Amino acid sequence: MSDSHSDLYTPDAAGLLAVLRKLRSPSGCPWDRKQTRQSLVRHLDGECAELIDAIMRDDVPNIREELGDVLMNLMFQIVVAEEKDEFTAEDVWREIVAKMIRRHAHVFGDEHAGSAEEVVALWQKIKAAEKGKSAPPQSIMDEVKLTLCPLDRAEKMQKKAAEKNFDWQSVNGVVDKISEELDEVKAALASGDETHTDEEIGDLLFAVVNLIRFRKRHSAVEVMRRSNMKFEQRFRKLESYFNTSGKDIVAATPEELDAAWENIKQEGNCDHA
Repeated sequence: MSDSHSDLYTPDAAGLLAVLRKLRSPSGCPWDRKQTRQSLVRHLDGECAELIDAIMRDDVPNIREELGDVLMNLMFQIVVAEEKDEFTAEDVWREIVAKMIRRHAHVFGDEHAGSAEEVVALWQKIKAAEKGKSAPPQSIMDEVKLTLCPLDRAEKMQKKAAEKNFDWQSVNGVVDKISEELDEVKAALASGDETHTDEEIGDLLFAVVNLIRFRKRHSAVEVMRRSNMKFEQRFRKLESYFNTSGKDIVAATPEELDAAWENIKQEGNCDHA
């Protein structure tokens, strides 16, 4: 970017909005002018995924870059809305600042919350009061968005059910349910009924998500991400092991693969000792 452009488009939110408005103008970019609110969704989805990946890898340079890409996509949606005279950037800032202040009444108001759990309870109470101003949903499940990824949606449905006291009394009950569902998967596999097997596997996954939710440590998506990353790291080491030994991993026997995998797992356990 030339110095003259740097003067026109400052490195801040206003500058980014100005850049996007220029790109959408008649003298701007044909690709950017062609985009719609809907066509931009897949780009936003992709950039969010790349940001999450960078965060999980603690890759600071990429975190910085991907944050910019996500912000750009969000700002792009604002510019599209401005063109339709629906709302402005100022409307977005005003609404989110007001919401954050309103929902943190223990910080900006007279409410009290001395723990993270109390904060969540207060947040839910304030949200419920806000929603009380509009028509009530026919079911509490109406509040769980269909567009959520399946793991997130399962967890949120379970949380909503728990709000109505439909929940496990102890973690042991959830573990027993997982064992029960696993037995049903085994029985379905033995029956040869593929449709029924798919259903039982889904029930097993749902029960595992319940265990993750009940423990109140990490989200199901977060736990799955960590497992994915662990598998990826170990498999990369497995590939490296066979490359170093001069043997094609594809030609390795199951016993050789298992032995190498167990060694890699043990190395990982030693790293955490």
